[in-house]
Amino acid sequence: MRVAQAEIGVFGGSGFYSFLDEVEEVVLETPYGPPSDSYFVGEIGGKRVAFLPRHGRRHLHPPHMINYRANVWGMKALGVTKIIGPCASGSLKREVGLGSFVVCDQFVDRTNARRDTFYDGPISTHVSAADPYCPTLRAALVGAGKDLGITMHERGTVVVIQGPRFSTRAESRWFSASGWDVINMTAYPEGYLARELELCYANVSLITDYDVGVAGDPSIPPVSHHDVVKVFEDNNARLRELLFAVIPTLDHPRDCPCASALAGARM
Repeated sequence: MRVAQAEIGVFGGSGFYSFLDEVEEVVLETPYGPPSDSYFVGEIGGKRVAFLPRHGRRHLHPPHMINYRANVWGMKALGVTKIIGPCASGSLKREVGLGSFVVCDQFVDRTNARRDTFYDGPISTHVSAADPYCPTLRAALVGAGKDLGITMHERGTVVVIQGPRFSTRAESRWFSASGWDVINMTAYPEGYLARELELCYANVSLITDYDVGVAGDPSIPPVSHHDVVKVFEDNNARLRELLFAVIPTLDHPRDCPCASALAGARM
């Protein structure tokens, strides 16, 4: 049976596939078990795009239970070489305001027991994570967002926590004092697994809250799920604009570090 092919992949919240005029639902089996849901393949500006709701259409998979390996492997199986990973995130800095987008250039992993590599042996494989996100894809997203008038932060460090619980005040102070910019529960290992398969990947953190608030400012309360959903819904229209603007421009040659990530990585 013919399987629909795509060039660009998008991970994200449920509903994006409804923005496409025509979409083909693709069910994949992977060596790592089932992905979060079907892949939805359509076209934007002449580019074939595969979308996967990382939590599933009915949000059945909490962050710590997502099968990240299956999700990323399925994108590669569809022919995808470039992935955009938007995700709701909390701000750790007052200057990173609600409704802004952060195109991260670094992550800090604070998760535990997640299956975060495709290479369990017998050949030892050590893929560099020094600069974990595709610089070319990041630049394209930043440029497109600025052209649309979206508040874009060109770089930032996302600290990824295990979930499903939010941070304590002590943890949030620690993360902020460390100089990290945003916090979420899904950016790792999704992006790193894409690098292991030599795929381009860029994270776009959509700022929905101020984590546990801002120290010394009682007018900014701790995050709640209700607040996250409300701001994320407000951001959806701008995210759609950004994706529809940038995806048709993604014609750049893959001369970035992503495409050769396995060179010299194996013992």
